[in-house]
Parts: sequence; structure tokens; C-alpha cells
Amino acid sequence: MSETMDDKGTVKKAEEFLQVFKKGAEFTQELLRENERLRYQILQVEAGKGEGGLSGEAEEEIRRLRQRIEELEAEKLKILDRIKRVEEENHDFANRYVEVETENNNLANLYIASYQLHSTLDFKEVLQIIMEIVINLIGAEEFAVMLLDDKSNSLQAVASEGIETQDVPIISIGDGIIGQMAKTGENYFIEDMENYMRDLHHPIVCIPLKIKEHVIGVIVIYKLLVQKKRFAEVDYELFTLLAGHAATAIFSSKLYSESERKLSTIQGFLDLLTK
Repeated sequence: MSETMDDKGTVKKAEEFLQVFKKGAEFTQELLRENERLRYQILQVEAGKGEGGLSGEAEEEIRRLRQRIEELEAEKLKILDRIKRVEEENHDFANRYVEVETENNNLANLYIASYQLHSTLDFKEVLQIIMEIVINLIGAEEFAVMLLDDKSNSLQAVASEGIETQDVPIISIGDGIIGQMAKTGENYFIEDMENYMRDLHHPIVCIPLKIKEHVIGVIVIYKLLVQKKRFAEVDYELFTLLAGHAATAIFSSKLYSESERKLSTIQGFLDLLTK
């Protein structure tokens, strides 16, 4: 089921529960009024008993009214119990609505960020935009962007946040968690985040930057922001989308830089020949 259909279903179900809740509240109010009316009738009958005694018919009427009151009390308890359960379910739907809103906002932000990523061919600008996305959308405090050097077949940090870029170790393809993820192209998320101690060879998250199946680098995260206790479902989607867009933007900007450099060299050579 698509996200849009899921959202519509959630909203429809929340509306249905609100209707049930509203009807239940109205019915409870009617029961309370009926209860009060019957109690008033009993008081009137008993007042008449004090004045001149009750006939057998009046006694039967009192018994019937009391039985009716007991039935109404039982119905009231059922309705109150139902209202309580509806309130709990409504609370769950309210939380789900907030989560969906958050997911929509994050996806909208990612769309804007993706647009920004592809709006420039400047390599440094592309790296800066990736850093801002990881900080603002993922909520990372310490992380690095590492790119693959095809000649040495190793990964080297080209940008970082919260740690010095030169402190991030160079990782050969296939070595450790980072090297293995770069080799296989699979995402890595540590299982026990609470007891994690920073290890530059073993991050809490490693996301390969891929163009189709070709890995050109990885994003490694060592620490999240204080307010970010764990990853939400939407974060995993953000990682997947980010990895693809970031890889394409980095690859394009590097190609453009190389072509500009070659063009400049050729132009200089031609200028020398024509002098």
C-alpha cells in the first residue's frame, strides 16, 4: 500500500472513531438524564407512600423503575468502558498522525535538499550540501564522507563533522565494517546503539554511496545529536534516498571538475602554439 493510501486510511479510521466517540458521549448523556428522571419518579412515589401508603400497583411500579435504573447503570458502565477504549485508540491515531506529518516534512525537506544537490557542479558545494543534509535531516553530530580512490582501492575521508578529517582512518575495500559495506554495497546499522563507544573503524551507521551497483564512497556516522535517541523508520528511507542522490551529485561534480581542468590545460597548450 502506498504512503498516500495509508495516510487516507488512517485519517478515515480516525474520523470513524471520532464519530463513535461522539455518539457514545451523546448516548451517555441521554442515559444520565433518563437515570435522573427515574430517580425523581421513585422519590415522588416514595413521598406518596409516606402520606397514605402505597397500593400494590405502586409497589410494582417502584420495583420496575429500580430494575430499569440498574439496567441503565450497567449500560452506562459499558458505554464508559467503550469511550475509554476509543479514547486510547484515538490517542494512538493522534500519535500516528504526528509521525506521518513528520515523515512528510522530512521527505519534503529531502526533496528540497536533492534539488539543491543537483543545482551545482561545484564539488565543494556538493560536499557542503551533503553535510547539511546529514546534520539537519538525519540528526548526526559526528560523521564523515569517505570517497573511493580507484588507484589504491581504499576509502579516504574528504569531509567530516565533529571529528578531524585527517583523524578518520583510510580503509581498504573489504577491511572491517566500513570496507565490507563498501564492498557489498549494503547499509550497516549497529544493533546496540546505547552502549556504543566511538570507534573510527566501527561506526554506528555506514551508508554506501552508490550509482546503481557501483560504490563510489560511504557516509559513516559515529554519533547522533543529543535529542536523537534512535533512528525512526523514515530515517532508513532518507538514508537510501540520500545515498543515491549524493553519489550522483558527487560523481557529476568530479567529472565536471576534471573536464574543466583538462579544458583549461588544452586551452593553455593551444595558446602556446598560436603565439
